[in-house]
Amino acid sequence: MRGAGFLAIWSDVEAQDLTDYRHWLTREHTTERVTTRGFLAARVLRAVRADINRFFILYELETPEVLDGEAYLARLNAPTPWSRRTMPKLGNFIRGGGVMVARAGRGEGATVMALRIEKLPGDPQAMARALVACDGVAAVQIGATDQARTSVPTAEKGIRKNEGFFVGLLLIEALDVTSLQAALHKATEIAPDIMNYAGEPEIYQTMFALDARIADFV
Repeated sequence: MRGAGFLAIWSDVEAQDLTDYRHWLTREHTTERVTTRGFLAARVLRAVRADINRFFILYELETPEVLDGEAYLARLNAPTPWSRRTMPKLGNFIRGGGVMVARAGRGEGATVMALRIEKLPGDPQAMARALVACDGVAAVQIGATDQARTSVPTAEKGIRKNEGFFVGLLLIEALDVTSLQAALHKATEIAPDIMNYAGEPEIYQTMFALDARIADFV
């Protein structure tokens, strides 16, 4: 990610809705988003687990101001018929966006931990550097959620179920699961006050990516 802002979304999908959901994401929704002014790219990741269909979507934004900007709010207040049909079906929906406060490393890893945190580190950049130094870790990013910008009432909010909130995002990208687990152990070692109150440390793999800067939307 190169943009200053981010938008992170988690949700669960029932098995009978999975095909339609994946088509909605890859054939309409992410394209709609990355063609909105201020959106730079989208990544859709799926949790590595067999008991539930859990997804994580990360949008790269030029700035956090995009979240309550005119262009994005116009999209949120005019959901497509496909979105109106899909969004009420999404379970455990959690959404938040804001500013990336720390980055270290480069590129994208094959396995990703997208962890919701309820407290930001005192020195986010130092934590990111410590984690990216772990063997097999490609990149680390830490984001701070802007509740005011994320919580603006919209038509889309009105058709979804209850929406969860989080303070920050810890994103660790690694070359393999073993490296990711080692980095998670390191994070707990150096920041127990943050990690002990964080969300479930899910491991995700990238399913789909779309970059507005290189995509052909014809």
